[in-house]
Amino acid sequence: MTVRIRPLDPLKDAELIHPWVTHPKAGFWMMQDHRLEDVERDYMAIAANPHHDAFIGLVDEEPAFLMERYDPAKAELVGLYEPQPGDVGMHFLVAPTETPVHGFTRRVITAVMAELFADPATARVVVEPDVRNKAVHALNEAVGFVPDREIQKPEKKALLSFCTRAAFEAAVGAAV
Repeated sequence: MTVRIRPLDPLKDAELIHPWVTHPKAGFWMMQDHRLEDVERDYMAIAANPHHDAFIGLVDEEPAFLMERYDPAKAELVGLYEPQPGDVGMHFLVAPTETPVHGFTRRVITAVMAELFADPATARVVVEPDVRNKAVHALNEAVGFVPDREIQKPEKKALLSFCTRAAFEAAVGAAV
């Protein structure tokens, strides 16, 4: 399995990701009722934000996941925790499929984390999934995240969790 991550082009990729973010399994993305134009608008806003980026993940050159990277000191978590130098926020979503592959999502989150830690400036990855999203909590733990506490965001109650480079390396058994 080869993974490549490229920048998301909001106008070209909105049609690709629209069925991903509106799929019933993507309920925690809170975009269920989004029209194509809404997805374009949301990702144009991310593209215009100097502290937030979106990417398409390709597995064996097929679009397979969505990844977002953000600066938690300037977006998403402002005022909700004390950011440290080198903190990077992350969201990821695996494209829905009719034929799930066992372990695929874990391989995706591992690739996402490796991509984030490929930047030597990244010291710690920060996530804030919905407290009810037990599946992603388990995935996060598998790659080294440690829950810190529940926080109240405007749109959800979230589980603030952190993963250091050393914790990721220990969890996946490889240096990055």
